[in-house]
Amino acid sequence: MRDHDAQPVGGIARRLAHILTSRGIDPNTELTDPVEPIPALQAAEARIPARYRAAVADHPAVAAWVREVAAGGRPGPEGAPGLAEGRSLLIVGTTGTGKTYQAYGAVRSLLIAGVRLRWKAVTAADLYAELRPRPGHDGERELMDLARCPLLIIDDLGAAKNSEWTEEVTMRLVNRRYNAMLPTLVTTNLGMTDLRAHVGDRVASRLTEMTDRVILDGPDRRRALAAERRALAAVRA
Repeated sequence: MRDHDAQPVGGIARRLAHILTSRGIDPNTELTDPVEPIPALQAAEARIPARYRAAVADHPAVAAWVREVAAGGRPGPEGAPGLAEGRSLLIVGTTGTGKTYQAYGAVRSLLIAGVRLRWKAVTAADLYAELRPRPGHDGERELMDLARCPLLIIDDLGAAKNSEWTEEVTMRLVNRRYNAMLPTLVTTNLGMTDLRAHVGDRVASRLTEMTDRVILDGPDRRRALAAERRALAAVRA
């Protein structure tokens, strides 16, 4: 992964912390699961992959983004805030550094914060598979539904095979969300230079403006957990 021009995590967190402090919100408050069940959270967890049903947005920049979005929501029924227009996040990191975990953690944390939320999540590979033209399927309607969704996770952008058609689909989706200023959580293994080569200049330009970049580094957590299990099994043998 190359990302020489990425914005430092500390810069994002400081900017968002300043916004939250100006609104009287403590940016250091931990995001934790509620003691009492939240119906909206329970409903969401039925749609979240089992591996991420306990995910928490514990990265400082992602947690700060959650607080900013929650603070900027429009009041709705019973005073609960609804999702408003706002910044997006581009979560960048090599395989196994926790990008998808943070994205689903952000959704859960918004629901824990009481935000009324309609959201969708899709991997880039599944997006193209679902929208590919075929008899009896209205791909255009599905694309518009994703484009208008208040919060969208696009997971593993840049991992699927690229073509002129996939670049056009990505451009249409990102451009509509860019114009509407709808929060979008994008995860990718690619730095901006490689991502630009994969999705095209028009998409990369919009992502650069609409997102704050969060860089996740460190070892592959999946391999580390597998190594721990093997070591534990060897001790027990």
